[in-house]
Amino acid sequence: MTQRKSIVFFHPDLGIGGAERLILDAAVGLQELGHRVTIFTSHRDTAHCFDEARDGTLDVRVRGNFLFPATVLGRFKILLTILRHYHLLLTISLNGELAALRPTAFFIDQLSAGIPFLRYRFPDTHILFYCHFPDLLLVKQRRRWVTRVWRLPFDAVEGWSMRGADRVVVVLSINRFERKKDVGLAIKAFAGLDAKERRGVRLVIAGGYDNRVSENVSYHTELVSLAESLKLTTATAKNIVSALSIPDEIDVLFLLSIPSQLKSMLLNIAKLLVYTPSNEHFGIVPLEAMLAEVPVLAANSGGPLETVVDGKTGWLRDPEKVGDWTEVMRHVLLETSAAKLEEMGVAGRERVEAEFSKSKMAQKLDQELEDMVSGPRVKALEIQDILLIVGIFGLWVVVMVSLLRGPLVAAAVASRKAAASQQV
Repeated sequence: MTQRKSIVFFHPDLGIGGAERLILDAAVGLQELGHRVTIFTSHRDTAHCFDEARDGTLDVRVRGNFLFPATVLGRFKILLTILRHYHLLLTISLNGELAALRPTAFFIDQLSAGIPFLRYRFPDTHILFYCHFPDLLLVKQRRRWVTRVWRLPFDAVEGWSMRGADRVVVVLSINRFERKKDVGLAIKAFAGLDAKERRGVRLVIAGGYDNRVSENVSYHTELVSLAESLKLTTATAKNIVSALSIPDEIDVLFLLSIPSQLKSMLLNIAKLLVYTPSNEHFGIVPLEAMLAEVPVLAANSGGPLETVVDGKTGWLRDPEKVGDWTEVMRHVLLETSAAKLEEMGVAGRERVEAEFSKSKMAQKLDQELEDMVSGPRVKALEIQDILLIVGIFGLWVVVMVSLLRGPLVAAAVASRKAAASQQV
């Protein structure tokens, strides 16, 4: 048992998703090991969060949530997230709330921009940055050059600010209704089965969904349209009651932000878990399925390469080859015996319990924190790093002004012409 600590978590938005599930599990696990745990967040909707975030299991405090919106017309999310984060940090620093907790360690989750501020305000408190997947590493997925230019300074800040953490731990995520999760792959693969092969089978697509997030809403609509274009019948449910009332003939059922009880029910009856994201981190969904003794079909890249054993606990396939995914579905539904599927399920559960259980995660994090606070702090950010960031921001401003000059001038000219015509 390590020495009791006061651990302060920072998480941008305690909604329903893999990142939130993981953070809450980590916080509960550390609390059960005897540490004092406090979580600060800029947003928590008690109607749209996990039980531990609202039922008093954990000390969750919402601060700095009124100056800046989450988005403006669905845009500028990263900029506003950083501003909301700093609003939170300034609020609890100036009113003495953070200092009163006597923090031994800060547990920064997802957003590293506040690390330099915390180093300045609390020079003796070590910082662990819990990095699900750095945003800057997703740049290859941003194909539009305008998006890359817009993200340039934020990526630079992320890389720079992460250097101020005393320790960085890279971990897992879970599916949401986001395009990068490639949920459409599961629909296409399922549609590859003929009507006879699909008889008595339903594809259930469940994931984190927040109607405040425009991409969640639009992507759900796109997925419904995709399924219907492939001659699959669809239905959408938001709770257990509506899910249980769906007619048997429905091919694809969409479940939005399902509660834990319904997720457990689904895993108890599922024959196969399909995990579609490519180049992802661990992915908590395959672990949950394997723990429930459900074989997993996943992309042969990223985290599943570490969690899923091909041919033993599931299958790993190229996400570019939809036919291969269809073939695995056909193999599971029509060709594999119940005994073989049970054998794979048991192997999956044993692997999770041996390598990835909640208690083991808490113990590993506890040891990470102990090693961090007992060791020397990382070297402070140097002046050349700061100058580099200032230079990148300056270049970004010049580029953005150049890009916007034409449209702004055209708009000004059009406005003057409109005013002149009204005067005439």
